[in-house]
Amino acid sequence: MPTLSNAISDPLKPAPLLPNSQINLSEAALSRPPVVAIRAARRADLPQLGEMIAALATHHNDASAITPEILERDLFGPVPWITALVADGGEGLIGYAILVPLYRAQEGKRGMDLHHLFVREGHRGHGIGHHLVTRARDLARNAGCDYLSVGAATGNFAAHRFYEHLDFKPRPVTGMRYTQALA
Repeated sequence: MPTLSNAISDPLKPAPLLPNSQINLSEAALSRPPVVAIRAARRADLPQLGEMIAALATHHNDASAITPEILERDLFGPVPWITALVADGGEGLIGYAILVPLYRAQEGKRGMDLHHLFVREGHRGHGIGHHLVTRARDLARNAGCDYLSVGAATGNFAAHRFYEHLDFKPRPVTGMRYTQALA
């Protein structure tokens, strides 16, 4: 006789409904694209990529000065500075990840910083962020990196749980970082 633990351990069988549980059939719950492709950003993606970067900046109460021209320079210029992966839902982009190279000179280790991870409202909770992180990890590994790092705001507990669920390990922050404008 099947038990609850057997049903959960078999990924091909749907999990049984618990007493008093409900299935959410709202439009928002069903508006998931049938196929999402995670791929490298293309020049034609720059306007939508810029929109999503601005949306993430707004979410964090930051100003955004990004333009398609700046993205063109930094993704496709003579010295590409960043790598961008996008989640393409077929009718438009629904998420992105931006990666920036890192280096730990004292250890001789290459790394990649997952500088941005964003999924549009209405598409969250369907595994798209997980797929973007998986592809970012693959890209970093194929580039010869020893590690992938990501930062999250101190109070962003949902992000902390998300990254820890994906096997990222928290590292204590030590010291201060300083910047100096060069222009």
